[in-house]
Amino acid sequence: MGSRGQTQGRYDARARVLICHVTSLLQVPLEELDLLEVTFLESLKETKEEESEMAEASRKKKENRRKWKRYLLIGLATLGGGTVIGVTGGLAAPLVAAGAATIIGSAGAAALGSAAGIAVMTSLFGAAGAGLTGYKMKKRVGAIEEFTFLPLTEGRQLHITIAITGWLASGKYRTFSAPWAALAHSREQYCLAWEAKYLMELGNALETILSGLANMVAQEALKYTVLSGLVAALTWPASLLSVANIIDNPWGVCLHRSAEVGKHLAHILLSRQQGRRPVTLIGFSLGARVIYFCLQEMAQEKDCQGIIEDVVLLGAPVEGEAKHWESFRKVASGRIINGYCRSVPTLCLGGGDSAH
Repeated sequence: MGSRGQTQGRYDARARVLICHVTSLLQVPLEELDLLEVTFLESLKETKEEESEMAEASRKKKENRRKWKRYLLIGLATLGGGTVIGVTGGLAAPLVAAGAATIIGSAGAAALGSAAGIAVMTSLFGAAGAGLTGYKMKKRVGAIEEFTFLPLTEGRQLHITIAITGWLASGKYRTFSAPWAALAHSREQYCLAWEAKYLMELGNALETILSGLANMVAQEALKYTVLSGLVAALTWPASLLSVANIIDNPWGVCLHRSAEVGKHLAHILLSRQQGRRPVTLIGFSLGARVIYFCLQEMAQEKDCQGIIEDVVLLGAPVEGEAKHWESFRKVASGRIINGYCRSVPTLCLGGGDSAH
């Protein structure tokens, strides 16, 4: 977990990847590793609580000592203070006050002495102590209007998962957390809520197109029935005659904003808002694009190693050539999984700047 200085309380993603690999070689289920990490985390919590109790007892003991010294100081001032102040013209009074302040300050400093358990916990989980939900975007960052982490599960863990949704839609998938209902749960998972207004516009546009396509398929099927004459007289849905107009604007807006959100996410992770723990990123469609630009931005920084463990991209509308992905090797300690289907139009999976 680290030893001295800035490395104290750090769980490097590369170390966890190595541990997972060895666990696999030994044919030990990953659930056992999770249990081991949970046990270790609980021991850290217990150490923190014990040290807090010891610090409290030490504080009370030194507080009593401070009081006795203060009483002694007051007694001395009572016995000889009149003479001292009289001789010095009051110049000794500030020195007496300074002496008392020194005693108080020393006791306070001693009570706040270093506690290894507290230091480790602070480093692992971030100074805020509330996980990523403690992060708040204080003001608008560039073109970004919304950027918040929402918890998918409750608890604390030595590694975390951040899931990023690609679009929103009416009904079942109107929330950022809905697409991740089937995600294998661990103790600490988050989803990123970003630019809901624009993702909802995109989702509505996609629903309009899919609805129109369903009508087209139905009409094509009816051509082979006794109703073929009636179908021939029907006009095609007007929405399908202007598909480009429906999808072009929200798609373009979301493409731009997803790149900006990805860059912002990179700097949050680099600043260790999540603490010093391995992070796994998973996203689909424009959410996968957010991750792509996050990795791209992190790759430009010197201290990018050891933060990201694994990456899962599904239907990412990004460049597919190898040269655009090579720099990600130093960012991701584990695997980068790029899932897509060559036989399905890229728009249905989330679009594409190019085939990949």
